[in-house]
Amino acid sequence: MEGDQDAYGGRADLALRLDGVGRRYAVGGPWVLRGVGLGIRAGTLVRIEGANGTGKSTLLRVIAGIDAPSEGRVVGRPRTAYVPERFPAALPFTAVGYLTHLGRIHGLAKGEAARGAEELLERFGAGSYARTPLSELSKGSSQKVAVAQALLAGPELLVLDEAWTGLDAAARDELDRTVAERVAEGGAVVFVDHDPRRLAGAVDVTYAVVGSEVNLRTPEATSETTAPQGPSVVIEAQGPPGAPPPATPGIVTGHSPEGGLRLTVAATHSDVALRALLGARPPWHVVSVSAGSGAAAASVLEADSESEVRGR
Repeated sequence: MEGDQDAYGGRADLALRLDGVGRRYAVGGPWVLRGVGLGIRAGTLVRIEGANGTGKSTLLRVIAGIDAPSEGRVVGRPRTAYVPERFPAALPFTAVGYLTHLGRIHGLAKGEAARGAEELLERFGAGSYARTPLSELSKGSSQKVAVAQALLAGPELLVLDEAWTGLDAAARDELDRTVAERVAEGGAVVFVDHDPRRLAGAVDVTYAVVGSEVNLRTPEATSETTAPQGPSVVIEAQGPPGAPPPATPGIVTGHSPEGGLRLTVAATHSDVALRALLGARPPWHVVSVSAGSGAAAASVLEADSESEVRGR
């Protein structure tokens, strides 16, 4: 790939760009990555694929700014956060103490950092371990702390290296929702995950690490023939004539019989989709919300007004 091209064939609105990047761990040693050129645009979800040992984690560390390239350059550096594959849990902090400390490093006031730490631990189901030393946490609880530290300062670029590994089902769903929120708010998210179904239907572009090269795959943009994997929600909405629906990760759009729009979205992204519709200018009218394929129940929520949907 040419180093000055992003996945969309241009250079505008790039949050970060890699130009001719190579990475090796010793002078004269083998190249883990060589000649990498890619661009990451704000408001996109990027998946990195490749066999074990091909350099996916190395690529993520370069993107996150943890490792410097051995050759080439990285252009642009938005506010970046990184969740490593292995979190160094043996640190002399409690969970909330560690997060508060990092929040202060990010420039947050002590009270703000402490509140944010408590809220994120609760959100990911680790509130009861807030004052437990990191060295005493299980792998799953440590991973929740790792995710929380990355989200504390609202990153513009979020880099996730197998971040779902070790999380329980509720926390995995919460991380899916968080990724959707970051992208909907204009952030970029780059991730690696061993599960090929992870965020399926929401990914904007995929890169594959093959040998020491990084190749662009066909973008996984959603379409009327691409359905979300797992539980989904169907939103019937009416908007201004001719107006497209707001850009929201994981949406598949189709026309309803009444001439409006039917949005099929992964269940973990449904709250983000509803906020995007109701927050548009002018706002969309949500007619109904119902369980889609794979959902646990076929309940239907009728919403006659925006305020009813906002109150749920």
